[in-house]
Amino acid sequence: MPSGDPVRVAYVLKMYPRFSETFIVTEILAHEAAGVSIDIFSLRPPVDGCFHEALARVRAPVTYLAHSRLTAAELWKTMCQASQAFPNVWSSLAQAGPHNAAQVHQAIILAGALRERGITHIHAHFGTSAASVARLAGRIAGIPYSFTAHAKDIFHQDIDHSRLRLKLRDAAAVVTVSDFNVAHLRRCFGDDAGAVRRIYNGLDLDEFSYEKPSRRPPVVLAIGRLIEKKGFADLIDACAILAGQGRDFQCQIVGEGVLHDELAAQIERLGLADRVVLLGPRPRGEIIAAIHRCAVVAAPCVVGSDGNRDGLPTVLLEAMALGTPCVSTNVTGIPELVQHEQTGLIATQHDSSSLAEQIERLLDTPALGVALAECARQLIQTEFDIHQNTRQMREIFLRPSPEPAPRVKEAV
Repeated sequence: MPSGDPVRVAYVLKMYPRFSETFIVTEILAHEAAGVSIDIFSLRPPVDGCFHEALARVRAPVTYLAHSRLTAAELWKTMCQASQAFPNVWSSLAQAGPHNAAQVHQAIILAGALRERGITHIHAHFGTSAASVARLAGRIAGIPYSFTAHAKDIFHQDIDHSRLRLKLRDAAAVVTVSDFNVAHLRRCFGDDAGAVRRIYNGLDLDEFSYEKPSRRPPVVLAIGRLIEKKGFADLIDACAILAGQGRDFQCQIVGEGVLHDELAAQIERLGLADRVVLLGPRPRGEIIAAIHRCAVVAAPCVVGSDGNRDGLPTVLLEAMALGTPCVSTNVTGIPELVQHEQTGLIATQHDSSSLAEQIERLLDTPALGVALAECARQLIQTEFDIHQNTRQMREIFLRPSPEPAPRVKEAV
């Protein structure tokens, strides 16, 4: 950071750390490498059983905000104490609209910590509860806030558009990870989404060495939580098609989730036990090694029945950086990354025949995989370098923001 421009940023997250949110850790590490002081505030304690090695390099202190068994007396006491430090606390709460008690309590505690630690900007990931708490804490403490909107907080059927509209309107800036998402938000929210800008997720490319994908065994690798939007049921059906053609291959699916038993039953029913294996979660180092060894990385993403979908899966960024050709689907912003027949191959979502066809092309034509991988690495270097992309975020953190105008009788 330039001298004379001190910045200390609070990252507000629903849960930290999470095994599936490596992109947040990568982002924080890049900010710290640039000299930004980060404080992490988590609304919930972690529940995952394993974590990535990169967590050990994060220097930011982590504060877990009280979230359970809150009594009315405790909330009232916290509000009265806060009024001594923040005389505007009552008007801030009234102007911001109704919150649930837990969010109010967490926001007041957060506001006090922000002032005590000299925080100059608040950034939340996901436009749900983390953004709600960050927005209210920012109002109380008089500190600008921003947030990154991903996919679940934009497209899921349970999203309350009136609440999201207020968060978009009050934010100093809103980051989202694809041009597709920007267009969707502006179409849905008009001028209230005027602060939205696209900043791609990124990778620290020093950690991802490119290897030319020639002479690799016919292994198809898929990585992600075992949930509907990942499309692994379609991938298993595609494997049944390939097996029916007598192809020699193996498909490895890395991850855990609620669909494990259902996917295992599908594999058994289709007679694919010798072809498709569910490997469970794996450490990051093992995943990178597996990507380097395989012939194809498949990310058969779909729009779920609840509207949930992926934005830009980190596994695609990693595979493209490492030199492994990718097959994915035409969901949200994925074609901005996997550009059909340029940086990868695109299948139609929910179409196992289309998916099998694109996988088959890469298994049959190694030269095609090499050409796609080379172009993919170039795209990653140009558009998805974490140090370049977080530099754009730091411009937001340094930008002064006017105090939001009072609003009443609005849900948040």
